[in-house]
Amino acid sequence: MQFADPAEGGANPRHPIGRSSGDDIRISKDAKDRIEVELEDIPPKVPPGSGFDGTPPFSSKSQTKAQRLRAHIQFATLCWTMYLAGWNDGTTGPLLPRIQKVYNVNFAVVSLIFVFACTGFLTGAFSNVVLNGRYGFGKNYDLILLGSILQVIGYSIEAAALPFPAFVLGYAINGIGMALQDAQANGFVVSIKDNAEAKMGLLHAVCAGALSSPIVATQFAQLPHWSFHYLVSLAVAAINAVLLIVVFGLKDQDECLAQIGQPGVEQNTSEHSHFRQIFGLKDVHLFAVFVLVYVGVEVTIGGWIVTYIIDVRGGGSSSGYISSGFFGGLMTGRVALLWVNRKVGERRALFIYSVLAIGLELVVWLVPSLIGSAVSVSIIGILLGPMYPITMNHAGRVLPAWLLTGSIGWIAGFGQAGSALLPLMTGAIASSSGIGALQPLLVAMMTFMTFLWVFVPNKGPRRAD
Repeated sequence: MQFADPAEGGANPRHPIGRSSGDDIRISKDAKDRIEVELEDIPPKVPPGSGFDGTPPFSSKSQTKAQRLRAHIQFATLCWTMYLAGWNDGTTGPLLPRIQKVYNVNFAVVSLIFVFACTGFLTGAFSNVVLNGRYGFGKNYDLILLGSILQVIGYSIEAAALPFPAFVLGYAINGIGMALQDAQANGFVVSIKDNAEAKMGLLHAVCAGALSSPIVATQFAQLPHWSFHYLVSLAVAAINAVLLIVVFGLKDQDECLAQIGQPGVEQNTSEHSHFRQIFGLKDVHLFAVFVLVYVGVEVTIGGWIVTYIIDVRGGGSSSGYISSGFFGGLMTGRVALLWVNRKVGERRALFIYSVLAIGLELVVWLVPSLIGSAVSVSIIGILLGPMYPITMNHAGRVLPAWLLTGSIGWIAGFGQAGSALLPLMTGAIASSSGIGALQPLLVAMMTFMTFLWVFVPNKGPRRAD
């Protein structure tokens, strides 16, 4: 490229731009053409599959029949993983009175189950953020597969009904496994570009394991070998591990997406580590605290409502089915209210569900009716059901694409700690004030959860699919 001599009033030798005696900059037509040509050689930095990188935007219509079948198999496998998570959540409530009796412990001591589970969830969530950038969904050390193996180990310990310290250790190991799987499964589904919102709702609707496990646990709670319930849990976890190996193998997330004809996610260009970037986003922490309170409310209701109904409302040994009604409501709400979410808008819908759920929780608290409480708890389940998938979908729109799996992993894993933290608080309060304190605590937590949602950012879509 030839440049004018600056001594003759031309341009700087390094820039084909001439400066006049005034302050304005003038570019010759020849120099302008050369600049435009050179700029055209610089590829735009856009995510693959967006339609601006030379490839057509992703569409399910562009998938082959084999790719669509593969996508369904992948999604169904992750649904089984979430079914196991729901199964685990619904197990403890009906067994809690029997565990207290067998180990001869009070509310505070039996709540150590939730302490160890909380420790496991937080350990798993933190480990996921640290390890995801290095190993992630697949590669040499598959985090989701590791999580499934840890759950098999945890259930093996619990099924043996070992002394109480070892028994609660099983909950900690189980918690690590659940956090890793929850993180990776949510991160994978939220990266899918084909109707991700509906799939997220269905993914968490199959937490219907929390509907079926109380039915099974209620039966085992009345049998001499009550801990054999965990053998059923062990079988569900073993099937989950086998499915993950067969369907995903040790492939990373981009390879698995490529199998269904979808380009990988946008890549990170920052010099900072994933860990530093994720924990530097205040939105991530806001979502994480919201999910922690939400999951805590959900599991506290499912875990302690049986004890509340027996002690306060005079329910019998079949009160465990009320817990099934609640988790059945969660499953129903996540599917049946999808049209409401689309019609009203997910952000606004969550406010509506929260207010209605608080009103019904007041009914359970203040109206001394066994049947009324049972029905209200089921409807509360329906209203709480859509909140988790709504939160994950909204996080997928707001957070950077290249940090999505790690961020969703932290949100989901940290949120799972709520399934141990709030039930633990309930147990501690119940030890001194009685189980009747459950309802005011739930009302307070639901109100706080609604308050947090006010501060969740309301931004445009993270990506245009």
